[in-house]
Amino acid sequence: MNHRIIKILNSTYVQFFLGIVLSIYCIGVVIWGANWHHWLSTSTKENSLWVMITIYLMVFFSIHNFSLHLGRLSFRYIIPVFIFWELIVFIVLLALRLDYSIYYLVLSSSTMLVLFLLFDYISVVGSKRIVAYVPIGRIGELPNVAHIAWKKLESTAKLDKKTVDMVMADLRADLSDEWEHFLAECTLQHIPVYHSSRLLELVSGRVKIDHMYENELGSLLPSQSYQVIKRALDTTLILLSMPLVLPVMIITGIVIVLESRGGMFFLQERVGQGGISFTVYKFRSMCKDSEKDGSQFAQANDMRVTRVGKFIRKTRIDELPQFFNVLKGEMSLIGPRPEQKKFVEEFNEQIPFYNYRHIVKPGISGWAQVVHGYAADAEDTKVKLEHDFYYIKNFSFSMDLLILFKTIQTMLTGFGAR
Repeated sequence: MNHRIIKILNSTYVQFFLGIVLSIYCIGVVIWGANWHHWLSTSTKENSLWVMITIYLMVFFSIHNFSLHLGRLSFRYIIPVFIFWELIVFIVLLALRLDYSIYYLVLSSSTMLVLFLLFDYISVVGSKRIVAYVPIGRIGELPNVAHIAWKKLESTAKLDKKTVDMVMADLRADLSDEWEHFLAECTLQHIPVYHSSRLLELVSGRVKIDHMYENELGSLLPSQSYQVIKRALDTTLILLSMPLVLPVMIITGIVIVLESRGGMFFLQERVGQGGISFTVYKFRSMCKDSEKDGSQFAQANDMRVTRVGKFIRKTRIDELPQFFNVLKGEMSLIGPRPEQKKFVEEFNEQIPFYNYRHIVKPGISGWAQVVHGYAADAEDTKVKLEHDFYYIKNFSFSMDLLILFKTIQTMLTGFGAR
């Protein structure tokens, strides 16, 4: 396929309008004819049209927002995201008892999904994005990611926009007049110029804390309005899931008690939002009293873990009792994992800005858990803290939705379990 055509098809705007035309308009032409004014003549056609427009917009912008944090997506995310929004919209459609055309919905949905997968394939064919960077200031170690090729700029010679996708520079560094003129020229050529810290955050999914500027803490303030919305969503989702979750919890509790001595629950003091301590609930996954002092990290293949414990840890079933922590307002479904008070005190002394992670409610699952996995020591905790800061900085519904899908993937693969 011609490189120029691939580049055009990789454009977000081209994909957006091409998807609208092919999956919504063209399917309407095939089923109802070319006179689109006639489509609005009946409620069946009009409802079907708006349903597919809604699904398309939700899926498109979800995938676009996800790609900001993950780079290139794959069918592992595209298909679940598509199914998720289809189910949400169809549930609303059925609840309101609106008329619709099943033929249009099926054909439009099928075409839409194929297009999203095709756009993903085109991004693979388009290979890596070339990022040229100015080697001055706080650049640091460049992450090794599959979808980006780094190109060090040796001079201020004019760039060819056909060979470079974007330019990265530390815009806070003391750049010479030549480099400043070079960056201005790149902008005039429509080559995007990004500040190094922001672009590296998006690529790595971490906010570096080694050289944080004092004024950057302001950018880490989470949205107050979304915190209120999130609390309502958490409560609603848990109450709706209870008919399915409660039987699983009852069976799990009985099996735990039958396998080894001790109660079914493990209670432990953790630090939550604002540094306030609370009692977290979990299913007991270790032998009786093996976690009593809570003075050490769990290790891979830990001998203290029971046979049932290995399974419920790998599938995250041991976390289900924390639904009650969420209902009490002590936790959220998504957020930084709550740590033990003893560890928090140690990390506050060892890691700069550690306590800032308590600005939001802790979660049952979080960005650090699904990206990094389990922290086995203080150094791992520092890396996870950088992931937590990234989550706080990008605190939004789309970020939580992404973590939800990655959590499901984690439950299926057992990633990060100990």
